[in-house]
Amino acid sequence: MEFDWTNLPFEPDASISLAGIEESFEDPFAIFFNLGKSATGQGFFSVYRTNGKVIRVVLSRPFSESEAYFYQRRMSQSLSA
Repeated sequence: MEFDWTNLPFEPDASISLAGIEESFEDPFAIFFNLGKSATGQGFFSVYRTNGKVIRVVLSRPFSESEAYFYQRRMSQSLSA
């Protein structure tokens, strides 16, 4: 799948990178909008739309404390099942 990074509706800053956001979509434990981690372990909450071929990220930011807890709990449940 390709990402459309033209005319972003948000401003990436030092806390996020476009490559990290893309990697977080490959996280097998990503759930709902997209709660996923990049290869370096940084968690991202992303809202996106897709036509099945291209992903358009509308918003992305690092995990909040509660999102990190939720992600870790769901990952642990999946791994213990």
